[in-house]
Order: sequence, then structure tokens, then C-alpha cells
Amino acid sequence: MALGLSIFLIVTSVVMILLVLLHKGKGAGLSDLFGGGISSNYGGSSVVERNLDRITIVVGGLWFAGVVALSLFLKG
Repeated sequence: MALGLSIFLIVTSVVMILLVLLHKGKGAGLSDLFGGGISSNYGGSSVVERNLDRITIVVGGLWFAGVVALSLFLKG
């Protein structure tokens, strides 16, 4: 069970990193390094950004639940 939760946490961590890097940058941030500044100048859909925000929040909640579940499993 601990191995399964650890793998789940690794996968959700990688997904969270990718989702955060996909967000549109506000200036000279890390997302501009990967081309985020170019896409923001050519107009992005606000619907896409809202969905990206929602997906990021859901994955973050799953990650947090995984951390709590792993800590409870290892403690008990």
C-alpha cells in the first residue's frame, strides 16, 4: 500500500510541475522561458486558462490527499 501511494505521489507531483509550467506567465517568469510569453502575446482563451486552473486545483487536492493518506498509513 505504501508503495502504491508513493508511486501515486510521484505521478501527481510530475503532473503538478507540468501544469504549473503551462500557466501563462505575468512577466519574466519560468513559463516565459518555455515559450509562455509568446503564446500570451498571441491571445489565449480565458476558458482554457480557467480549465487549466481547475485541473491544477484538482490535481493539487489529489496530491494533498495522497500525502495525508501516506502519512496516516505509515503512522498506523
